[in-house]
Amino acid sequence: MNLIQWAIKWGVPMAAVEDLRREFGLAKTDPERQEGRSESAVQSQIRIEASSKGARLWRNNVGGAYTEDGSFFRYGLCNESKQMNAVLKSSDLIGISPLLITQNHVGSIVGQFLAREVKESFWTYSGTDREVAQLNFLNLVASLGGNAAFANSEGTL
Repeated sequence: MNLIQWAIKWGVPMAAVEDLRREFGLAKTDPERQEGRSESAVQSQIRIEASSKGARLWRNNVGGAYTEDGSFFRYGLCNESKQMNAVLKSSDLIGISPLLITQNHVGSIVGQFLAREVKESFWTYSGTDREVAQLNFLNLVASLGGNAAFANSEGTL
């Protein structure tokens, strides 16, 4: 079952589905997107934008390496095993954003977990195994109250 089939099953309007897709960076709708910008360039712009809004984003390198003695170790979030990393790929940028709570804990500022999976400016979601695993992480973060999305341009916070 895919998102569209699920929406039809539950009577969710297609406008709501498209809004959800935009929120998660899965729809080609960003008018500010500049064609031909590398992932690195997009990432730099997103980090600058985050700082200008009081948030902080850090690079989350994920991978594995051998030490001089031949031991293998994994690093990065959600990379505890090859099996975990195959289904849950943590985002390129991880951070925190100040969030003013308006009802519960009135007047308090709490930190909201941020995750952005950065892509080059001309990227669109195609559903590869890697993209699905990245989306799984974004969905997990969002389901727990975090702010998570694919990002291929500034203006995604």
